[in-house]
Amino acid sequence: MKALVYTGPEGMEYRDAADPVAKGGEQLIRISQVGICGSDMHAYLGHDDRRPAPLILGHEAAGVIEGGARNGERVTINPLVSCGTCAACTSGRGNLCPDRQIISMPPREGAFAELVAMPDQNLVSVPDSVPLAKAALAEPIACGWHAVSKARDTVPDASTALVLGGGAIGLGAALSLAARGIPDVTVVEPGAGRRRFLSEQCGQNAVTLEDLPADAQFDVVIDGVGYAATRATASAHARPGGVIVHIGLGEDTGGLDVRRMTLQEITFIGTYTYTPEDFRQTAAAIFEGRLGPLDWVEARPLTQGAQAFADIRSGTVAAPKILLVPETAPEGGL
Repeated sequence: MKALVYTGPEGMEYRDAADPVAKGGEQLIRISQVGICGSDMHAYLGHDDRRPAPLILGHEAAGVIEGGARNGERVTINPLVSCGTCAACTSGRGNLCPDRQIISMPPREGAFAELVAMPDQNLVSVPDSVPLAKAALAEPIACGWHAVSKARDTVPDASTALVLGGGAIGLGAALSLAARGIPDVTVVEPGAGRRRFLSEQCGQNAVTLEDLPADAQFDVVIDGVGYAATRATASAHARPGGVIVHIGLGEDTGGLDVRRMTLQEITFIGTYTYTPEDFRQTAAAIFEGRLGPLDWVEARPLTQGAQAFADIRSGTVAAPKILLVPETAPEGGL
């Protein structure tokens, strides 16, 4: 098969790769669409030791099962593989499984390729009426859906929210907030092009940090970036008794105003991906149209993946998500 292979910092090469082999309980999926994630960018820049070169990245994907009893079934892929038997898995929190694996990280190659193998339980069937390009957004949006679940558990009466970062994770969180009854959502996005895109194409109240009143307070603050600066913003704008939900993995430390959080009883929650149930709920919300038209993606051929990474690196991409399309993609014509 052909694949886009990470070869080292800021190096991507489109080349031949070995076809994956589906083991017992797995299916072979021909990829239709696969998104570029922030974690792929971290690896591309050489900032993720968990993803050493050479490696096929990519974990936000949908496609069609090839061969076997489920041949021809359209599916979206939950890329997080867990053991299914530990305490975390049996309690429904497979995202915390100590033996969890994710495609795009050894030992599992990713989905920037024509084919990928995945366990049956990681595949969610997609109705014929739903384009696979939309189904491929289940993974990034599920991160925000999970964050909103945590926020809802902590502040059940929340009615206002601030989202930091207007990429796919932040936008997915904003859409999930609205879909789950928190209609007053503000998105902070520093990039002018992306901010305009969010406002004009996605119907979001997208602002700069400078536009935000210094005394603005929100029931829920979701940090989809994860830098010291965004954590400082979250600390300043969470209301007393509110909650900060942290998704982003930009840098490890700094930013939190622990004194204010303590004095104002502000809850801080770190979130990692999503539970299997969160993923299924997100997919259902997409299929039912509860997350809007989801027309804010830019599709490019997988053959041009290296340029797509370079464009994201340079900050010239306005769309919150680029989807890469293999030449052999079912339903993936550009």
